[in-house]
Amino acid sequence: MEEVSVLHMSSGDGESSYANNSSFQEIVIRKSLQVLVDTIEATANHDIFFNECFKIADLGCSSGKNTLSVTFAIVDMIHKTYSKYNRRTPQFQVYLNDLFGNDFNNIFKLLPNFYANLKKERGEDFGPCFVSAVPGSFYDRLFPDKSLHLVYSSYSIHWLSQVPEGLENNKSNIYMAKASPSNVFQAYQNQYYTDFTKFLQLRSKEIVCGGRMVLTFNGRRRADPTSDDCCSAWELIAIVLVDMVKEGLIPQTKLNSFNIPFYSPCEEEVRNVIQNEGSFNLDKLSDFQVNWDPHDTDYTSLKDSIELSDAHGESFAKAKRAVVEPMLASHFGSSIIEMVFKKYAKYVSEHLVKSKTRTFNIVISLTKK
Repeated sequence: MEEVSVLHMSSGDGESSYANNSSFQEIVIRKSLQVLVDTIEATANHDIFFNECFKIADLGCSSGKNTLSVTFAIVDMIHKTYSKYNRRTPQFQVYLNDLFGNDFNNIFKLLPNFYANLKKERGEDFGPCFVSAVPGSFYDRLFPDKSLHLVYSSYSIHWLSQVPEGLENNKSNIYMAKASPSNVFQAYQNQYYTDFTKFLQLRSKEIVCGGRMVLTFNGRRRADPTSDDCCSAWELIAIVLVDMVKEGLIPQTKLNSFNIPFYSPCEEEVRNVIQNEGSFNLDKLSDFQVNWDPHDTDYTSLKDSIELSDAHGESFAKAKRAVVEPMLASHFGSSIIEMVFKKYAKYVSEHLVKSKTRTFNIVISLTKK
């Protein structure tokens, strides 16, 4: 599987598109906004903040309404901070980055409303704000030296640059699982350390001295790499695929060769990579959890009706499909997709009856030394 070509969200604006199934990611964004606010306010104490053109990059921006809502929020925060210090609001250059397969056209269609809302909220003289797309992997260089003041990324850097090598014995698993051999855990950890180190090294060249970076990503509470908060969702997809092997719908060899290029680090791993790479100060690290189905507001009860449980399972399955369908379709073929997620919704529903699992998320704020 060539990650660069298939690691993107489901495009378009159809029923199973990411644009229409990203309320989970929206909640993650909202829960991490305070760190972004604090980071921008702290940046005002540095001379680099008061610049005629403030340059912002959103790495792994994806597509849909979340992308430009974050851009609007960041620009508005900076405007308010400039006003607080009696400074004229700068011009803004916003770079939206994602892989080449990302649905940038969806974003471009939303830009006229975005610009109109900026003028409506802040007046004709605000900015101006220029938004452009920068396709490419954030595991490569994307911008000129010392050209960015603020880098933001939400729910992207848990994706690895590639599937770790040496996973041939991880048969019938598609990620780290309780049944995985020990070398699988080490391979994933090594790939994460390599990738996150490279990510920091590249950004250190692109961000001005004193510039900031705010990153939110999927993590795990404990050092145990098989904890439910990071692995259960993937294990349920693996169970579905095993079922389909038994039913003769996909060959065993296809399943054995499929692994997800993803890693949920614990907080200690995050701190270690940042410290060892050395280009950034870690100003803040916090965490929060989000229900698998954000529409399920009663997460203390295990007494959901069958209908309600099925609804939660279907909601989570739709959200997961919007993220992983391109990978599954590329490897197994598009003909199985409907059945995969029909089965997946059923397994998720059964899981939530027994355990109201949440995802564990980490948000960090960094300053370039």
